[in-house]
Amino acid sequence: MTARARPGDAAPRPGVVLVDAHPVVLTGMGTWFRRAGIAVVAAGGCAEVAWGSPGATADVVVLDPHPVGGGRPAWADLERLVAAGRRVVVHTVHQDGETLARCRRLGCPVVSKTNGEAALVAAVLATAGTRPGPPAAGRPRLTARERDVLLAWIRCESKRTVAMLCHLSPRTVEGYIDRIRLRYAEVGRPAPTKASLVARALQDGLIALDEL
Repeated sequence: MTARARPGDAAPRPGVVLVDAHPVVLTGMGTWFRRAGIAVVAAGGCAEVAWGSPGATADVVVLDPHPVGGGRPAWADLERLVAAGRRVVVHTVHQDGETLARCRRLGCPVVSKTNGEAALVAAVLATAGTRPGPPAAGRPRLTARERDVLLAWIRCESKRTVAMLCHLSPRTVEGYIDRIRLRYAEVGRPAPTKASLVARALQDGLIALDEL
């Protein structure tokens, strides 16, 4: 499998293959993953890109099973990938009951396209298993307020929104996030980006993958 090491990480980063019928989405995801140090092994508009070389070497498949303009979702492609032991993250705007139920039954996490970069990168890292939970000694001691701000920041698109939800000023929110990053760095688990903070929260059980 493809992997790349990054300074400060206990394990190499995974490689991904991207499957989406929208070229602009493929371009955007590629930028996100490369920024996170994750190798994009292959990308294309149909699931066959995950089976040939080099897509077959990817650690995780990021798949949108819904075709452009509606039509029947490619559930057979998803089931085939899972049956072959491939690890799949479903990345889609569709959050209907059928989509969620099918993915839950197959054991595939679903990340809404509206959730953005941090949620998708964290889901790939968690699915690849490159970020196992650390020992208790490696977890920073966050105050209750710091945990509240961290979880709000994970779920919101902007610090201004976090400030409104937590009844704080934007400057105070920034201060909390800076302190949280410092606490993680002090225990040897740096989290310089929002995506890495999401991954740390997943590791520490502060949030579940299906809550992203």
